[in-house]
Amino acid sequence: MDLQHRRLKKLAMTSLILGILFVIVTTLIVTNHIAWFDNAVISAVQGLETNWLTSVMKFFTFIGSSLMATILSVLAFLFLMVVMKHRRELIMFLVAVGGSEIWNVVLKNIIHRARPNTHRLIEISGYSFPSGHSMAAFSLYGAITFLLWRHIPSFAGRVVMIIVGVVLTLLIGISRIYLGVHYPSDVFGGYLASATWLMISIALFEKYWRQPGIVK
Repeated sequence: MDLQHRRLKKLAMTSLILGILFVIVTTLIVTNHIAWFDNAVISAVQGLETNWLTSVMKFFTFIGSSLMATILSVLAFLFLMVVMKHRRELIMFLVAVGGSEIWNVVLKNIIHRARPNTHRLIEISGYSFPSGHSMAAFSLYGAITFLLWRHIPSFAGRVVMIIVGVVLTLLIGISRIYLGVHYPSDVFGGYLASATWLMISIALFEKYWRQPGIVK
């Protein structure tokens, strides 16, 4: 079995597991068997409320907004196309980020989950599950990390890149719970949905778009 085949098999298995977990979370939401989890986490997170923390959480919600996601996507697009001259990587980036956004809209309009209606610190409309901020953050930072990984020579640089991406993604999700506009299961489900799609996007890249001979 060659290296590419093994990589594709691992990606397929990972995406399958993540997809199954997303289906489980969705089923628990639809059957109202996850309310205990949502209520416990909401109580813990919103119990930390202070004026300065509210300002911090509003900042991270802004970082995860459609406006900022669009700006970061354009910057990443230009970097990959103009600076790195990586046309194939650009395809993967567009599929991962754009596909995640499309999936979010589709899933929200299928499930029709209403947003929490208690103690909101900001107002927002639309359906609640899965969290669009969480999906956008996971796909955006996940795709950037994957594409830039092999171009960062030092181990320390790679670790810093991963830590920054993980911390930003988690804080964006937590900010949505803190501000009262999403259930924790919305955020967790958003991560699972986006991670599933990201693994599929990476698998497509590995099979069809990666530059021949590059196996890092």
